[in-house]
Amino acid sequence: MKRKAVSMLLAVSMVAAMMAGCGSSSDSGGNSSGGGDSSGSEDKGGDDASGGDSSEGGDTSSGGNKLTVWAWDAGFNIQAIQAAADDYKANVNPDFELEIIEQSGSQDIEQQITLAASSGKYDTLPDITLFQDHWIQSYVSDYPDAWNPVGDIDIDWTDFSEEKLSYSTIDGTHYGVPVDNGTVIFAYRVDLLDECGYTIDDMTGISWDEFIKIGEEVYAKTGKYLLCMDGDGNDLIYMMLQAEGESQFKDGVPNITGNDKLVKIVDLIVEMAQKNVCYLANSWSDYTDQVIAGDMVAGVMNGNWIIPTIQKVAENKGKWEITSLPTIDGGKEGYASNGGSSLYITANCQNVDLAKDFLAKTFGGSTATYDEALTKGGVITTCISAGESDVYQQGVEYFNDTPIYAKIVEMGANVPVIEQSSYHYTCRTQLAAAVINIQNGGDTMTELKTAEDQLKFEMGIQ
Repeated sequence: MKRKAVSMLLAVSMVAAMMAGCGSSSDSGGNSSGGGDSSGSEDKGGDDASGGDSSEGGDTSSGGNKLTVWAWDAGFNIQAIQAAADDYKANVNPDFELEIIEQSGSQDIEQQITLAASSGKYDTLPDITLFQDHWIQSYVSDYPDAWNPVGDIDIDWTDFSEEKLSYSTIDGTHYGVPVDNGTVIFAYRVDLLDECGYTIDDMTGISWDEFIKIGEEVYAKTGKYLLCMDGDGNDLIYMMLQAEGESQFKDGVPNITGNDKLVKIVDLIVEMAQKNVCYLANSWSDYTDQVIAGDMVAGVMNGNWIIPTIQKVAENKGKWEITSLPTIDGGKEGYASNGGSSLYITANCQNVDLAKDFLAKTFGGSTATYDEALTKGGVITTCISAGESDVYQQGVEYFNDTPIYAKIVEMGANVPVIEQSSYHYTCRTQLAAAVINIQNGGDTMTELKTAEDQLKFEMGIQ
């Protein structure tokens, strides 16, 4: 089945689900950048969003000094976009107006773009839209007429994380401007590590085998798990594999059973679960509310958007610090990214020059935009120079007064670029099921072969 046909079928399914009154959670899972309702970020309001319904039809684009934008998550993404609007109005164009039309989740935008493409009319789209990094390449490929390229925008692209730009750069052309930073952190309770005779430096650049040894000691002494994850939406495989510079796909085809590092990582996850080093929760809410906010863990590894969830345990203020990921062989620091989104100019934009100028002079590197986005919404930049501001250099009390935001930007610049696929989340679902089955006694290679075969079937690969 062609990819475009798959996208259209997905759109029909999404419409049917909405008509049936289903919830708005995206299959992207539960991160605040990826668009799910189970966001790890705190809801800090969203009074600046218009709350308008973009699905009512009609031309949603604006002219003159006004632009419209679709976005989701009032406490996170919308805070960052409003910070950019305030910056541009105050420092560039005093007549500028940005109307933020809040969506309930990323899937709403995906659905509406697909439906607009099916009718051949894009006049229902806004000037600019936020879009998930993991999905954009498929949507540019399927609907090339829906987007305005931004390769000529006045931005120093070398000032951004190469991995972040790899999502929105298609066939050498830039289509999007990054908003947030999905760099993975490994946060540790340093007070509990100290009880066991370890420091944050001991956790940096180690192998997963060394990590397991320490994790067993931590659990035996404190009763806390050194790692945790949502077992149904298991992102561990992807993150651990990216830290090795490897992908779950190769030349557009699933790379699972023939991928020695992936097989090794699955075995490591199962071993960690069996030895009480890693707790695999039953659901996203179990992961965030019971395991992390419930203070069951001494370690959390995920995209940095998980920070507000960690901070919900007020009594642990000053007891956490962050570092990079372990790797299979050790001896080096591992880097990965999980989740994230960027802004794209649609074909319906009536003032492309204004849209490009707005993006260039805000998310293109303005410290005013990124400083405000961080302080108001917890949104961290992937723009390297913006991460050098005084705001980013400040110590964070909850994390033992260390400047974690500057460190996250630094780590993000080292995340390796790997092959991505619009079937990323389908792959995650299949591999998560395989891990659970292996935990329950299944054979590793048999379960991974089943996952690979099912993924190929859903991709239309014979």
